[in-house]
Amino acid sequence: MSPARLPSIFIPHGAGPCFFMDWPPAGTWDHMEAWLSNVISQLDSRPRALLVISAHWEAPEFSVNAQAAPSLLYDYYGFPAHTYQLQWPAPGNPELAGRIQTLLADAGIPCTPEHKRGLDHGVFIPLKLATPDADIPVVQLSLRAGLDPAEHLALGKALAPLRDEGVLIIGSGMSFHNMQRLRQGGAQTDPDSIRFDHWLAETVALPRAEREQRLGNWAQAPGGRASHPAEEHLLPLHVIAGAAGADPGQKVFEDRVMGSVQSAFIFGTAAAAD
Repeated sequence: MSPARLPSIFIPHGAGPCFFMDWPPAGTWDHMEAWLSNVISQLDSRPRALLVISAHWEAPEFSVNAQAAPSLLYDYYGFPAHTYQLQWPAPGNPELAGRIQTLLADAGIPCTPEHKRGLDHGVFIPLKLATPDADIPVVQLSLRAGLDPAEHLALGKALAPLRDEGVLIIGSGMSFHNMQRLRQGGAQTDPDSIRFDHWLAETVALPRAEREQRLGNWAQAPGGRASHPAEEHLLPLHVIAGAAGADPGQKVFEDRVMGSVQSAFIFGTAAAAD
């Protein structure tokens, strides 16, 4: 791995605007907030741009936000009024959006430019912590409806050259996202969440071929479907793993929140674990 190459990273983005409001019990999200606040600054080199694949944007075809100044999409409901006034005025990067379309076209993957949709909370909530000055251009790329694991691994492979071009590829989701169980919470950690997290940590560290084979069949993993009744919060990890190429992955963050394990994974760097 050349010194200039950036990693690819999967981050947990929390629950709605959780980091910017009072959440009972107090301190629920403090550990995750602290880690997200340092995730960019701890990289070996500062990215020139961020490409984010969020769990909260599905489109009929892969779509890329090509706006020079994207707005924010407050796509959460029932939270305090002030959380709908949050600002994070990061610039877009139409040139990078065009480069993404070219890479995907070369791989035979259709991609549509998007000029109206704002950045959803899977982007601006965690990145408001990671880059509070909003001084790194950001481009968002959608998931594809149908949520096929192989298609999202292939998407990541097509995007891999960006890592050598100063672009940090971020998958924003949650490693456990069973909303019914999260709402129940409790002091005990969900056993399926523990089992699936162990499987994920083992899987990302495997050689590329075995890693991709296992990720393609994630629903058969211990605790897999119980952890993700729907897969949109997991598939950003597939994109990140696809972009990793032969670089190994590792779990670099773990939190126990709302009765679940929530983890972050990095490919291609020796970032310190937390």
